[in-house]
Amino acid sequence: MFVDKVQISIKAGDGGNGCCSFRREAFLPKGGPDGGDGGNGGNVVFVAAPGEQSLLDFVYNGHFEAEKGINGKSKDMIGRRGKDVVIKVPPGTVIRSVETGEVLADIDSIDKEVIVAKGGKGGRGNSRFATSTNRAPREHEMGEKVESMRVELELKMIADIGLVGFPNAGKSTILSDISNANPKIAPYPFTTLHPVIGVMQYEDFSTLLVADVPGLIDGAHRNVGLGHTFLRHIERTKMLVYVLDAAGVDGRDPLEDLKTLKNELELYMKGLSARAGIVVANKNDLPESKENIKNLKKHLPRGLKLISISAATDGSFDELKTLIRTELEKRNIKHYFTPKNDPITNEDLEYDIDDLDDID
Repeated sequence: MFVDKVQISIKAGDGGNGCCSFRREAFLPKGGPDGGDGGNGGNVVFVAAPGEQSLLDFVYNGHFEAEKGINGKSKDMIGRRGKDVVIKVPPGTVIRSVETGEVLADIDSIDKEVIVAKGGKGGRGNSRFATSTNRAPREHEMGEKVESMRVELELKMIADIGLVGFPNAGKSTILSDISNANPKIAPYPFTTLHPVIGVMQYEDFSTLLVADVPGLIDGAHRNVGLGHTFLRHIERTKMLVYVLDAAGVDGRDPLEDLKTLKNELELYMKGLSARAGIVVANKNDLPESKENIKNLKKHLPRGLKLISISAATDGSFDELKTLIRTELEKRNIKHYFTPKNDPITNEDLEYDIDDLDDID
């Protein structure tokens, strides 16, 4: 099961109490104050972990609490600081306060760490209150108490490329051909129910992350169907690949589909439709596609490159992969993964696609 929004409860550790104590030793019956300070409470820390790709774990474990600071002791012994609680989330997770709606953190890069709830301050021991006129203070402080809070975690996937299109356009087939992802593929609409990420690798071991977003429909920006659930996963992509059914198998007009897709993206988030993009006219092996592809070339919006393919019959997609990389580099767009000595695979990301019941 794939989960991309969930609420959990978090609590930082309370501060430890300061100690009230006086030094008592042989031949020193009236020693001065020696109560130590309490330790600070532990923090609640969120960290982006590459192996995390869903918020499913938080459905079963929704409460996290950091350790309380240890109380101070006599002999000026300061209490130990409470241990932090570290919560691993997928890269791209946005953390909001349920009460106010304020964004507390945006975990937008791998290994990024953010303290969302800070531990309480430890109380001072009575030795801190000693003065020239008050040599035996009994005053000491209790540790600062921290309230628990409800936060909402919302996953907005991080990928270089986002595949967008209407249902049954062939996005999942393309993803499985250009990357090492294995989404479910079937000849009917809405087989992809959740976003799927694949790793696209080049001969020099440079890699790009490609996200297949479930098919959009008219009114997606108004959350028709699962519009917002799908659209938020392409907010962070560097480039959009519009996958069109060039043959119009379901009675659709590819050019009108492109206009509708761009309109839905723009209405959802201003400027999204102007992002770098490529148009893929799929199913060019069908005779009905010839006129539609000609019409697309004639009326293609400025700034978009068109490439026609057949995801079902083409044996190589090197031309498409090269075009994607060229367009990214032309615009000097940095991608999330850079060349490495060894290839990156889905196993490296610990991403189990079979658990996601996905498709298009």
